[in-house]
Amino acid sequence: MTRPTLGVFDSGFGGLTVVKALVEAMPRADYIYFGDTARLPYGSKSAQTVAKYAVSAARFLEQQGAQLLVIACNTATALALPEITGAASVPVIGVVEPGAESAARRSGTKHVVVIGTEATISSHAYRHALESRGLCVKEKACPLLVPLVEEGWVDHAVTEQVSRIYLEEAFADGFHSADVLLLGCTHYPLLKPLLRMIVPAEVGIVDSAESTARVVSELLQHSPDTPLAPEKAETGFKFFVTDSVEKFRRLGPRFLGHAIKDVQHVDLRE
Repeated sequence: MTRPTLGVFDSGFGGLTVVKALVEAMPRADYIYFGDTARLPYGSKSAQTVAKYAVSAARFLEQQGAQLLVIACNTATALALPEITGAASVPVIGVVEPGAESAARRSGTKHVVVIGTEATISSHAYRHALESRGLCVKEKACPLLVPLVEEGWVDHAVTEQVSRIYLEEAFADGFHSADVLLLGCTHYPLLKPLLRMIVPAEVGIVDSAESTARVVSELLQHSPDTPLAPEKAETGFKFFVTDSVEKFRRLGPRFLGHAIKDVQHVDLRE
């Protein structure tokens, strides 16, 4: 029986939380990860530049054998998903729509708070996706959280203080009734225990990584072209990065949850 091969693209390390969620949902698959670590952050780039980089990465993943592409990067999903989909010859799934759909299903008050990077929030991709489902949306950029996560300070007092300030602002101004917090950044799943401690108990936390994994799993289960492999088959990994292999090996396990061995450097020419 054929093993599905999934290509996952991100601008850096955060997309590994999507890989982690995918593996939990579909352990009997092979994963090819491309992290454009030499050109991050994408948030400071124009939409045209992001699209160029993302399309190049998508084509590379297809060349490596990916049968389905997951755009784990929120910025690339928000700014370039149509261009990526148009350039790819395999199915493409971004993280915004699955996250928005999960949030819409979970919200009883129809009020949702979305936190993310400056670039993702400025794109209003989550706002548009949620408002199209009839929800009221409060967006909050939290630019300090990504560097704190990459520093490994996921349970540090400073991170807690910063998170409290952001969330107090996010749930203010008519959004005290919001009952869903949508994590619009792939770094933020590492902060879920901390965020769970801060937000009220009635607020559900929706992780777009987990939501995306569910969508991909359902798609593959109903696809005759990519049947799931036998139970005993082990998960296979390949990792490609455009910058330091050593740094990726060092930081990556924080996001993936286990050691990373097979990392190759690749230089995609512009």
